Amino acid sequence: MTSIAASHWELVFWEHDGRMQAAVLGPEPRACPAPVPRDATFFGISFALGTSMPHVPISRLVGGSAEIPDVTQRSVWLKGSAWHVPDYDNAEAFVRRMVREGIVECDPIVAAVLDGAAPEVSERTLQRRFVAATGLTQGAIRQIHRAREAAVLIQDGAAAQNVVHQLGYFDQPHLARSLTRFIGRTATQLGAPEGADPLSLLYKPASPSPA
Repeated sequence: MTSIAASHWELVFWEHDGRMQAAVLGPEPRACPAPVPRDATFFGISFALGTSMPHVPISRLVGGSAEIPDVTQRSVWLKGSAWHVPDYDNAEAFVRRMVREGIVECDPIVAAVLDGAAPEVSERTLQRRFVAATGLTQGAIRQIHRAREAAVLIQDGAAAQNVVHQLGYFDQPHLARSLTRFIGRTATQLGAPEGADPLSLLYKPASPSPA
């Protein structure tokens, strides 16, 4: 499939040929092909912007991943402790435990900016905190979110010229470059997806783009 750009990181589990595997997937700064093993089943948890694992610097994961070793059908080791493999029913409890045990933490300044606040820190400090917490700059996150929103609008039937004006692109070539880079599709391909490789989960970002 085509894995579209994403500003967040994920904890992903998958089963293939009777073997359970897990990995931390970092932010994806651009669209890229992603092999999907036949008959594999996947389950993942996407973490909010500004959330990170201090023992796994997110800067090392941008555009990549880190495999979690010694995963079984029932357990996974995280920072020296055995955990039950999460599923749809206990994912929230799994994340709450990660927070309680300090495996994940959230940068309050990044969270405040994403909520529309204006923290009293310098722009240089803010950019440094954003990159440390997300692996990406504010500008890159804005571009990814805008491209994802544009793709959703086009898939829903919006005309490309209307998307240009609605989302603040300079012109249609600017929109086209953004879609190709971050979504891996042109506006025409998004409007008529039959026959194309499937896209990874495409949805309008729920989190506001950073100011």
